[in-house]
Amino acid sequence: QVQLVESGGGSVQAGGSLRLSCAASGYTYSSTGMGWFRQTIGKEREGVAAFDDGGNTHYAGSVKGRFTISRDNAKNTLYLQMNSLKPEDTAMYYCAARSRPIGWSLLLSPIYYNYWGQGTQVTVSS
Repeated sequence: QVQLVESGGGSVQAGGSLRLSCAASGYTYSSTGMGWFRQTIGKEREGVAAFDDGGNTHYAGSVKGRFTISRDNAKNTLYLQMNSLKPEDTAMYYCAARSRPIGWSLLLSPIYYNYWGQGTQVTVSS
């Protein structure tokens, strides 16, 4: 049974930083088949950052240059380093994993991910 558990969310002022973690268990497809998504009330869930099957990273335009996705295979943990946070980054952040390969253009589409964590809240105040 796949289990994804996020941590590291919290409240921070604009310009600050946070690092999210996602501990994965029972997930056997690929350590690169994972990504981060976020959602605010009333909006659709959107992709933030993800790995493709070659281990390359992909980012939403709104976070490129500020967020960094990484992983520690030995610890089965996915990370999202978030710097220069803005109020518009406020959202529930989710870790997700997929069980099959997809094209790079689909990496930030939530519908291609099978497994989801419970989310961790990030609040950025101005």
